[in-house]
Amino acid sequence: VQLQASGGGLVQAGGSLGLSCAASGRIFSAYAMGWFRQAPGNEREFVAAISGSGSGTAYADSVKGRFTIARDNAKNTVYLQMNSLKPEDTAVYYCAARRVYADSTVLRDLSGYNYWGQGTQVTVSS
Repeated sequence: VQLQASGGGLVQAGGSLGLSCAASGRIFSAYAMGWFRQAPGNEREFVAAISGSGSGTAYADSVKGRFTIARDNAKNTVYLQMNSLKPEDTAVYYCAARRVYADSTVLRDLSGYNYWGQGTQVTVSS
């Protein structure tokens, strides 16, 4: 599967941005999806994840209550709505996918994913 992330940009602190990740392939609902981010000098870290069915989600503590992950399996797309953005949210954001057997599986671990998008830059100014 190929992943194409979009929607990044520059926003002031307190603002909002929405990211999208479009996937190729015919059985999108068979893939658990996740969003990760990497700031300069830092390791890539977990942001949010969603099960194939969309019924299960998980969030990093740092974004809980501010970010929302969702998916539209008819459009082969996963979304990340980011509200109340902070300068520390500045990073390149990556979407990731893994084929799973249970559509309720939610993957938080970076190593659990084997397909990655190219990343999209999010910059939050103070």
